[in-house]
Formats: sequence, C-alpha cells, structure tokens
Amino acid sequence: MDKIKLLQARREKVLAAGTDIRKAISSLIDADSFVELSGFSFSKNDLFDAEAEGDGVVTGFATVDGYPVYIAAQNFAVLHGGACKAGCEKIGRMLALAEKNSTPIVYVLHSRGMQIGEGITALEGMAQLLAKAAKLHGVVPQFAVVDGEVYGQSALLAACADFTFFMKDSVLAADSPLVIAAKSGKNLPEAQVGGAEALPHTGLVSFTAENYKEVRETVRKILDILPDFSGAVVENGADLNAVFPALDEGCTASELIEAVFDADSAVEVGKGCSPEVRCVLGRVGGIAAAAVVFDGADGVLLDAENVAKITDFAEFASYYSLPLITFADVRGIRPNLQTNDSRVLKNCFKLLETYDLIESAKISVVWKRAIGLGYTLFAAKSAGFDYSYAFATAQIALFEDAKGAEIEFAGEKADTAKLAARYADENADPINAAKNGYVDNIIRPQFVKQYLVASLQMLLK
Repeated sequence: MDKIKLLQARREKVLAAGTDIRKAISSLIDADSFVELSGFSFSKNDLFDAEAEGDGVVTGFATVDGYPVYIAAQNFAVLHGGACKAGCEKIGRMLALAEKNSTPIVYVLHSRGMQIGEGITALEGMAQLLAKAAKLHGVVPQFAVVDGEVYGQSALLAACADFTFFMKDSVLAADSPLVIAAKSGKNLPEAQVGGAEALPHTGLVSFTAENYKEVRETVRKILDILPDFSGAVVENGADLNAVFPALDEGCTASELIEAVFDADSAVEVGKGCSPEVRCVLGRVGGIAAAAVVFDGADGVLLDAENVAKITDFAEFASYYSLPLITFADVRGIRPNLQTNDSRVLKNCFKLLETYDLIESAKISVVWKRAIGLGYTLFAAKSAGFDYSYAFATAQIALFEDAKGAEIEFAGEKADTAKLAARYADENADPINAAKNGYVDNIIRPQFVKQYLVASLQMLLK
C-alpha cells in the first residue's frame, strides 16, 4: 500500500468537502496563516451510511492582522453542518488549546442542528462542547460569525460568544424557522423569524456584516482595545488636551462619542438591541475603556432589556480589565404595566452586583439627566463610581419636576409650593449634588475628554 498516495487521496477528499468554508476562513485571516488541526478526522453517520469528512467542522489556528486566533468553522457541505460527537470533541480540543495559550476564539456557524444518526450520543457531545465554551466565557474573547442557517443547539455557541456577527441573509433560530412560524400560526419567511432585524430583543446581534472583510476589521479593532492583547495604554497620537467648543452649545450622543474617543478607535456593540443605550469600546487618550452612552430623545427610561444590555457590557468590561464610563441621561424606570411585570428590578440589582466585579476605574458623567434611579445606578458614589462629573447644563434630582413629586406624594398633603420650589429647574442643577460631595466636578462640556483622560490616568491599574 502506497501510504503517501493514500494520504494524498484522503486529503483531497477533505479539501473537496470543505472548499466553501475554507474560502470563508481565508477571507477572515491573514494570508497563508491558517494551520489546520485534526484535519484527517472522519466519522460515520449510521443513519445515512455516509462519512463526515473532517467531522463536519474545520478547526485550526491563524492570525487576524497579526493577532493569533483559534478558529472552528462548521462545514455546511457535510451533512448540512450537523453537529456530531466527534465534531464537538474536535472543537473541544481546540478550545482547550485556546485556554492554554490565552488566545481568542472565532466560531463560524452554519448548521441545521444535530446529526440525527447519533441520537443521544450527539447530545452528549454537544453538552460537553457547550460546557467547555461556557467555562471559557470571560477567560478568552469568543467571536461567533453566523453565516447562513444556524438552527437548534448550534445557536447556543452564538449565545456564548462575547460578540456575534450576522452575515447578510443569515438566519439564527432555536428551532427550524418553519416550525417556529407554524407553531406561531403565521406564514413567515426565514428572515422574519431569525434574521438580524427579527431578533432585536435577544441580545444576540452584536454586529451585522456584508462580508468577512468587515468581520476581520471589527475583530481587529476589538483586539486593539483589549488590554490583554494590545496593552492598557498605547501611544496613538491622540491629543490629551483636546477641546471641543461645539459641545457647549449642545450635542448629540454621536457627537459626544466622537469627541471623547480617539480617532478610529470606537466600536459600538449591539446597535439593533435597545438602541437608546449605546455600548462603546474604544480608547480615550490612548487608554482602553468601555462606555455606556444614553441616547434618548427625551431621556432614557429603563426596562428589563436595556438594563440587561448594560449588565452584559459591564460584565465584559470586568473580565478584561476595562474602565467603565457612563454618560447618564436617565429618567428612571419606564412607568407601564409591561415593564412593571418584568425582570427590570432583578436586572437592576444584577447590574449593581456586576459593578462590584469591575476592578478598574468607574467614572460617571451626567451629560443630561440623572433622575431618581437613573442617578442611583449610573452616577452615585455609593454605587462604586470613583469619579463623578456633570455637565453644567445637566439635571440631577430625585424627581424630574414638581409634578412628579406631587404625584408621588398624592394624599399626603405635601406643600405643593415647596415642592415646586425644590424641583424648579434652577434647583435641579448639579450644584446641589456637588455641595454634598456627590459630584466631584461640574464641567463645561467642551473639556470632557481632558477630565476623562486625567481621571483614567490616575485610576489606571
């Protein structure tokens, strides 16, 4: 037997079965940097009497703009990317290497679910894989790319990832979209069941991307920010004394973000989910930081979803030693029945717990409003904020106005004249909070970056 010819034949079979997925991997990574792992794996599907070349998944390591990453890519050409025990074990071996070498992971997902030929055995394999991925949450960054159909338990890898990209026309669902639509009594196309725009409440859509070049650029920008991979501070030519006079005249959240973060460093995560809460990674004067910017037309009202989004983001900041900055414009909890009968209060408490995990700096800037719980959660010194600033034009108060106070104290014969005086506009400015030491400084908006750079430099660990 000619062993070399046998090797070549088997390798050709593996390559032929993975032509498309290997092209996708090549588009994501640096040229000629991919080294495959377990490339000659073959398992048998008893039900279909067919071999699963590479166990239906391609694994290996490569670099993305020089950053080492491990890659696990489901191969839809092999039994529709169906997960089997051997394939799950193959990914699990890669995850063990990623943990050992403290290296980020990229999953490329395209699967219609489990390989039914293995039955419970496949489920054991998937449970083992998901348990390992869960243990790596917060240990190494995990990125998932939804590229095509991703149904069933493979979708949990997207949920486990820190950042999930949805490629154009991709669909993710916990079950077959046809089943979900039918059980819902509707006749819907797949995109309206599991497309990126159909999943605004899941917290799963970190980014949408037209192609792998966009994915590659965003992965690179995120790794450029994380201290474990590129340093807590970098020299990037940012002007540490930059002034933005236009901010004094009022600004949008987008203009605030542009002013605060160094040029081309900001990455906004999860734009489609609770867009009134903007979660941004970037560098401020060369210092890596995470920021929550509230962006509501008339102040943001909290609900279970947007508080959960903030908590997930704060948790990520805690894992990777990122300072957290909040730019508050919050009027409290949304006053309606749906929000009242939700997990909003539980989620608020979870957020306070998460703050305690952040060992880096926590800085608050009240750029518009911090009313009631909006102050407690996003500006209070007692919630763990090291420094607290407020724009001179900001509003800080227990109630937004006298009318709100009157409603709160209805039936208690409160002196409405005194309430009106206490909650008049001139008494709800940040000076009253500063008198008691609750606000460190009241600043002109144009100097906000200078104050943040100085604070981050002092609190850097």
